[in-house]
Amino acid sequence: MSRVQLALNVENLEESIAFYSKLFGSTPAKIRPGYANFAISEPPLKLVLIEGAGQPGSINHLGIEVNSTDEVIAATARLAAEGVPTEIEEQTTCCYAVQDKVWVSAPDAEAWEVYTVLADAQGENALGGDEKCCTSDSAERKQLPALIALVDASGESCTPGGGCC
Repeated sequence: MSRVQLALNVENLEESIAFYSKLFGSTPAKIRPGYANFAISEPPLKLVLIEGAGQPGSINHLGIEVNSTDEVIAATARLAAEGVPTEIEEQTTCCYAVQDKVWVSAPDAEAWEVYTVLADAQGENALGGDEKCCTSDSAERKQLPALIALVDASGESCTPGGGCC
């Protein structure tokens, strides 16, 4: 099952967990220091709460959780074929999980990821280990770097201006 992810910056994690538990009639699937996520079946939603990472009540990042790395690869190829710049991360640690993912930026610089969770992750760098999500560095997160890896329609990596894209 695929589902949309909404990652919110919150001021008080405990208060936010209490509110969203009532709103969705569900308890968090994972709670870690400064972090919680809800795996809500109806509506299909992965709600992520990140404490102290930005303006409370603002969006940290958006995503689409998929079931496998193959689905991430397919999304990457589809987006590249449509001319959307992509940034690929493999086996990266973010949001207390090891993930394969691809990042894109919407026209108004909202960061979107298509990702799959490979394993749970622990430790002090497990929240924002890749420094692209779940952090307060919104400038880096919201705008992809000027030189990023792209994927052409065949799924091969290439560099902007390298003639392959």
